[in-house]
Amino acid sequence: MSLKVAVQMNPVEGINIETDTTFMLMLEAQTRGHGLWVYAPEHLALDSGAALARGRALNLRAVKGDHHSLSGWDKRDLAEFDVVLMRQDPPFDMAYITGTYFLERIHPSTLVVNDPAEVRNAPEKLLVTEFPDFHPPTLVTSDGEALHDFHVRHGDIVLKPLYGGAGSGVVKLKAGDPNLDALLELHAMIGREAVIAQKFIPAVSRGDKRILLVDGEPVGAINRIPGEGQVRSNLARGGRAEAVELTARDLEICAAIGPELNRRGLLFGDYLTEINVTSPTGAQQLKRFGGADAAARLWDRIEALRAE
Repeated sequence: MSLKVAVQMNPVEGINIETDTTFMLMLEAQTRGHGLWVYAPEHLALDSGAALARGRALNLRAVKGDHHSLSGWDKRDLAEFDVVLMRQDPPFDMAYITGTYFLERIHPSTLVVNDPAEVRNAPEKLLVTEFPDFHPPTLVTSDGEALHDFHVRHGDIVLKPLYGGAGSGVVKLKAGDPNLDALLELHAMIGREAVIAQKFIPAVSRGDKRILLVDGEPVGAINRIPGEGQVRSNLARGGRAEAVELTARDLEICAAIGPELNRRGLLFGDYLTEINVTSPTGAQQLKRFGGADAAARLWDRIEALRAE
């Protein structure tokens, strides 16, 4: 089976082929004989009801510094493709949401991974609140008084933008820290969205675990260790990955979360203190540590769905 695959992503020219999950997914697709065509989110359009994009055919090589060849630009109707991978990075802003409306016009006749309507309806830091037994005390609000009360009740807390990504804007506030008001003022200067506050878990210094799920089933995990003196373990913020095994508690959490992801048609995701369904990462590190090939598992499932 040869599929026509479009990938909605950040510029392919700038990706790190040694760590980037999107590169791994695309290379696996190419190895299986699927054709690749890439476009940036800002080159997506809705023209008289048709979801169109301006992009280029892509050929990949696992050669650092020479990893891609691109054809000339052309405009395509995304309904012509068998699969669209929605892989641009957050923030989960109105531009991101608008893109989900456009892609919803072609799904499921063209299989969009992940389902754009469900991505829109599953903001990562909000979706996890549906499983209160599996995350630290969490408050989502714009109300400064409620945030102060949460801070007093829980002492050390972590404050995050609700729709951010890659650790951007994440800060730790110690018990009694007087900077909460100033941080909320800075946040209000950027936008009107709520913030998320979570009780700080000291064990984060030993790393946080990123578990990859394909079609609701766990395929493996990596542990992300924060840099020296850091609270953020994101790989984009200086964190490092190490091998880790799934524990009985991890499998219990996956058993609770997996069926819901499956019900929503979210084929590829991961979780830590949130459930990431926009642009899940960590697949290269998992394979490098001898774990499962999440890209192969995902394409096995996509091919099975397209064969139905």
